[in-house]
Amino acid sequence: MTDPVTLLLAAIESGQPMPTDVFADDVVVDATVPGWRMTLRGPDAVAATFARWYADAGRFEELTRTDQPGGEIVRFLLTWVEAGVPHAAHQAHFIDFDDVGRIQRDEVFCGGRWDAGLLAEMEEADRASA
Repeated sequence: MTDPVTLLLAAIESGQPMPTDVFADDVVVDATVPGWRMTLRGPDAVAATFARWYADAGRFEELTRTDQPGGEIVRFLLTWVEAGVPHAAHQAHFIDFDDVGRIQRDEVFCGGRWDAGLLAEMEEADRASA
């Protein structure tokens, strides 16, 4: 069986529906996003929200997976094209597993959804600070 984080990342990158069986029945997602913090409970709520967040197929420009006792830390930069416009998102997921290996908790930190205009501004700021 493929581990749940690999399945989760495959769904994120492909823009395909999120498999609910990777989540424990009592899964909790604590997500901090720009200007907001939310809590999601249960596999259906988590899968539905993630399906909205990752609706378009994309590509991991950066992806780091770090094992930790009882879970995994995942950091990524995801890029995709939405309605013809390039976008990117930078996120960190601190994931805990239940006793059978499903995702029981995911603490998410997201820097936001950046469109092409904002990405160009950030690139210019990087060049100016070099």
